[in-house]
Amino acid sequence: MAKFLDTTGVSNELAQIIKGAKEKLILISPYLQISDRFKEMLEDQDRMKLDIRIIYGKSELQPQESNWLKSLKSVRTSICKNLHAKCYLNEKEALISSMNFYEFSQMNNNEMGIVVYKSEDAQLYSDVNEEARRLIRISEEIKVTVEKVIPKEELSKNGEGHCIHCGINIKMDPEHPYCLADYQKWKKLEDKAYVEKTGFCHICGKPHTSSMEKPVCMDCYKKNKKLFKNF
Repeated sequence: MAKFLDTTGVSNELAQIIKGAKEKLILISPYLQISDRFKEMLEDQDRMKLDIRIIYGKSELQPQESNWLKSLKSVRTSICKNLHAKCYLNEKEALISSMNFYEFSQMNNNEMGIVVYKSEDAQLYSDVNEEARRLIRISEEIKVTVEKVIPKEELSKNGEGHCIHCGINIKMDPEHPYCLADYQKWKKLEDKAYVEKTGFCHICGKPHTSSMEKPVCMDCYKKNKKLFKNF
């Protein structure tokens, strides 16, 4: 029998799925930015040589995230094109939720979820597991490499920024802080004051309530004032 969960319940259930895994762990989320709490749990499971699969698809990983994943021996990471599903499961239970495996979502959003226990509904759990396996099969496994972490004050030098809606890497241009696809969506509103509540800083790529008028966090603005004459 499936069980409904609110925001707190979703976060707690995800923790139980990670900690309770003995054979396998599958984490499917479009966005990936793992909190310190969940990193500790995954590190512990990595020491147990658990089979861990992480599938994501909406944006490139930040260097810090890539370097951390590289340090884990049992984690295999894949990118799934057009991924929108959020699903987390081990060999005993599965969680289907609106919540991304993303620190900002866990701390700021109102979420819902349904947890399915294999012992109570084996068929439903099997259906979820089969779909998760299908997503793994159609995903492109990537080899996570160690990347250089660039100090914020140097970010303006390499010419690379982030879309303030989806976070993907784009050319740094404070006057055009969206990727093409998201710019076309914004163009329908054409409101420079519109705030991306679950958006990203155009420079550092961290979660931030950015807008066309103010596309960066205050820390990045202070260190790169020359880029924002009209800020």
